[in-house]
Amino acid sequence: MRMRPTLSWTSDEELPPGTTDLEPVAGALRGGGVLILSGAGLSTESGIPDYRGEGGSLSRHTPMTYQDFTADAGARRRYWARSHLGWRTFGRARPNAGHRAVAAFGRQGLLSGVITQNVDGLHQAAGSDDVVDLHGRLDRVVCLSCGTFSPRRELAHRLEAANEGFAPVASAMNPDGDADLTDEQVGDFRVVPCASCGGVLKPDVVFFGEAVPPQRVEHCRTLVREARTLLVLGSSLTVMSGLRFVRQAAGAGTPVLIVNRDATRGDRHAVTRVALPLGSALTAAAGRLGVHVPAHAADAAAEPAQPTTRAALPTPASLSVTLRTRDITDIDVYG
Repeated sequence: MRMRPTLSWTSDEELPPGTTDLEPVAGALRGGGVLILSGAGLSTESGIPDYRGEGGSLSRHTPMTYQDFTADAGARRRYWARSHLGWRTFGRARPNAGHRAVAAFGRQGLLSGVITQNVDGLHQAAGSDDVVDLHGRLDRVVCLSCGTFSPRRELAHRLEAANEGFAPVASAMNPDGDADLTDEQVGDFRVVPCASCGGVLKPDVVFFGEAVPPQRVEHCRTLVREARTLLVLGSSLTVMSGLRFVRQAAGAGTPVLIVNRDATRGDRHAVTRVALPLGSALTAAAGRLGVHVPAHAADAAAEPAQPTTRAALPTPASLSVTLRTRDITDIDVYG
């Protein structure tokens, strides 16, 4: 059965409207121990579109699935052509005021941690430490045969060399880092193999239809248990990947606050939802606390250490990847 992402949700109860009162957010931060859960909406001010907001990419674009990527060489060619073109823009994105505010809160000791559903690395680029990349990082690549990790920039150079002159004009950019291209624009784009073993390369992100590693989920659950407040920033919480942490917090009596312009699937669990643009809202909250938010990220984040290998996946002789039986109780798409 071919599975597709949750595009929307419909509330079965009347939810309270959002507020513009920032005091609950400022008060929670003032008390410390705040765990941030961020989604695609936090990065829109950096030029990266979201999935489900106004004009969100899911209205026109279905993200790549793990099943399609591993089973179909043509799907991989289309993915890498679109992703390679999109990376030229995505890789140049810079932290916005929202990311810088989160980093400033962290430097003041007001946060217990940051969990992000985004794959753009902008929290780290803004200076945040100990960020959990729930869905991985687009700036890393992994071989599905030998498990070797490598920086995305190295793959970009190899793809440039293999596809000299490849420069189609995309109709749109998507939050998972790829660009909208037609099959004609993809053409005979050449995909390059793993430099170590010749296997299939995949971005080190969780595709739709692929489970978040269980140990990563458990680490996030521990962070939720230890937090005084869960503050959700820019996530619709439409899918279980982020919603489960909101439910966990609310079930344990931990206050949940949401800053998101549109209604979310987690509103019923929240003390309040602040319906304001994230950059200005978080900067204003920082001002109430006397926390300075720099106009620009002080230092570009150092590239994270690249682990050499991970456990290799079993591969048949005819194809360097194979589908495995997976725990897919959380099939979704991040955002």
